[in-house]
Amino acid sequence: MQKKTLVSNSLFKQLFAQQIPLGLIRQLFRLCGPARRCPAKITPVELIMSLVFHILAGAGTLAHHLKQLTGKSITDSALSQRRTVLPWQIFESLLEAALSPKADVKKHPWAFYHGLRLCGLDGSRFSVANTAQVKAQMTKSVSRRRKAAFAKVGVAVLVELGLHNPIAAAVGPREESEMVLAEQLLDRLPEQSLLIADRYYGVPKVLIQFRKIHPHGHREFLVRARSNLKRRVLEVYGDGSALVEIRWGKETLLVREITGQVQRGAARASAVRLWTSLLDWRKHPARALLELYARRWEQESFYRELKVDLRSTPLVQSHTPLTAAQEIAALIMAYAILVEQRIQAASVHDVEVLRISFLKTLEAVRGLWRFLEVSDGILTVEQVRKVVRRTMRQIAEMAIPKRRQRSCPRALRQPVSSWPRLLKNTYQKGAVEYNVSPITA
Repeated sequence: MQKKTLVSNSLFKQLFAQQIPLGLIRQLFRLCGPARRCPAKITPVELIMSLVFHILAGAGTLAHHLKQLTGKSITDSALSQRRTVLPWQIFESLLEAALSPKADVKKHPWAFYHGLRLCGLDGSRFSVANTAQVKAQMTKSVSRRRKAAFAKVGVAVLVELGLHNPIAAAVGPREESEMVLAEQLLDRLPEQSLLIADRYYGVPKVLIQFRKIHPHGHREFLVRARSNLKRRVLEVYGDGSALVEIRWGKETLLVREITGQVQRGAARASAVRLWTSLLDWRKHPARALLELYARRWEQESFYRELKVDLRSTPLVQSHTPLTAAQEIAALIMAYAILVEQRIQAASVHDVEVLRISFLKTLEAVRGLWRFLEVSDGILTVEQVRKVVRRTMRQIAEMAIPKRRQRSCPRALRQPVSSWPRLLKNTYQKGAVEYNVSPITA
């Protein structure tokens, strides 16, 4: 896997340097970092690297993992003080440099549609502990029941759906809304890509703004739209879709509308309404786009792996809004490093990347690093390389079988909205049926 000596720490440092240029970290600290009054005990590179290593290493404090990585001893309180004076612009620039597309159209054809890279955009929120700093600077959202237990730090991530690879991310340390964060990512969409998003983004304002940012058509969208949004039908196509005009203020945009029914087994069919910039109905039939939109749910799987498998704690461990945002940024960068390991493991047995378990990859990499740490100086370079290759092979052999064709009921055990109450858990088996509902002028 690696050409150089692979000891635990040096292995991670090589993976980190491949993801984030070390020279960029030094440059950012010179331009934006706090003024140095005395020689620093740890360098900026060591600090950022330790934050990411802390996410991947599992149990232990940041100070413990920094010592494990660098051999230097420093207390957690001193590290906390150093982090509180770091400008957020440093982490914004690091996220921009660290995240990039990884899918190759020849190696990963399932990550593309007609040569367009499949990308998803969605937001999520992380709960922050009720410390004095958080209470003073952040507010808790209020539902119809009562105030939330914890304040939230929002995040929006642009993801390569075929690999669950984060392409760009925006974190909101100042309680920015999901839409504000998402708008920062619209111009980060790669060329020759197709953005798939849910109803939150399927509104004329966002789509018109999207076309302004990308006027030449090298970037397309396929979004779900609410049923109550108005449009003007201009032409009905042979596949049941229609060319429609949507309006926001005085501005208009031509999109193609697709309506249909999605059903599995004997379950109740769900109505779907899509708007897309793919106007050629012969090249992109309505039924094919209905099926393609189901790939959006891979974004939810990405957030599950990020928030449950990788983080494994209900709350962000940092005690201020700024350091909480730093922790989330380090979490996303750590995830991007694991994506590369997932891709390498998949290439061993030539299977789809998403069939390589994210959690098993994480556990195998952690075990590999611990073994190489305790065996430092005992094994030869060639023996270490064999251990790394065997670990990748073992990850590939544990590939997940193809997903079963079933779905859970859309209901809640204790509903707080219009969802029906779930009394008995059942499953609907069988292939999903997609039926286009023709649009009439």
